[in-house]
Amino acid sequence: MTGYQRIREALRGESPDRVPVMLHNFMMAARRAGYTMRQFRESPEAVARSFIRAVEEFGYDGVLLDIDTATLAGAVGVPLDCPEDLPARVAGPRLHSLSEVERLEPPDIRSSWQVQVWLEAARLLQRHFGDTVFLRGNCDQGPFSLACLMRSTEGWLVDLTDPALEEHAHRLLDLCAQAGVQFIQAMTEAGAHMVSNGDSLAGPDMVSPRLYRQFALPYEKKLVAAAHAAGLPYALHICGKTDRILEHMLSTGADALELDYKTDVRLAHRLMRDRAVFIGNLDPSGVLALGTPELVEQKTRELVSVFSDTPRFIVNAGCAIPADTPPENLRAMLRAAR
Repeated sequence: MTGYQRIREALRGESPDRVPVMLHNFMMAARRAGYTMRQFRESPEAVARSFIRAVEEFGYDGVLLDIDTATLAGAVGVPLDCPEDLPARVAGPRLHSLSEVERLEPPDIRSSWQVQVWLEAARLLQRHFGDTVFLRGNCDQGPFSLACLMRSTEGWLVDLTDPALEEHAHRLLDLCAQAGVQFIQAMTEAGAHMVSNGDSLAGPDMVSPRLYRQFALPYEKKLVAAAHAAGLPYALHICGKTDRILEHMLSTGADALELDYKTDVRLAHRLMRDRAVFIGNLDPSGVLALGTPELVEQKTRELVSVFSDTPRFIVNAGCAIPADTPPENLRAMLRAAR
């Protein structure tokens, strides 16, 4: 089987010939290809070369096309700081009060050169790999997280406690969902086999399950629906300990959940085994970046054993793999998975 076939089989609930591996390794891929993060984020050719080199070096099954965590924010007018060798980050809010949302125009993310870098990189990777390596096109932030970046974390979370601002909050979330849907549609056209978003600021580490259900869940469902309308499977990623919202995450209709190492894998296995693919969830820092190859192999084998009774499983880190992760640790992960 090819890597594409393995991941496709897992998503269908069928049985691949071995456990597939899809890595969230954009920072490590750029570093090992000799690019700074600035060079990487500004050049689709650098992005494609980095992932091609990583697949050739490690032989994993699926590329998770990711570049940073602020591209959609920049595309909707949030000021960004773009360090030389770190992913881009938000430099300040787009909205200084939530009522300003009523003056915003509908988003047009395709006019953003940063978004176009992602899309051209997807086209280059699709052209190179075809249907041999699975291509998951991440579409940056989910609606709740994007709203948080537009308003500022503190401002957004305070706003959500004021019933008088609820209508403005839903207006902002709807605009953020429109931006996400546009990215999904564009990534589909660029040739991705699957799309995804990260909505980590909606998780229990930041907000209560009640606020998640009220302000995040309805808009995550819109992204899933957009992916399915385009004929692609969809993965939802939320960082942190997601135990208290796993059932709600599954209710989005997502084909896969990419979960962090803090999440109880046995609970996830019980809830997801016949409903969605589990992607993850090795600790990217404490195990992959800082652990020994022996520890990585042990933790990977433990994870594989939990999901040994279901094909709905793809090995990955629970979140982005640090740039300085030792390559021998990734090899240990792949060896144990297989």
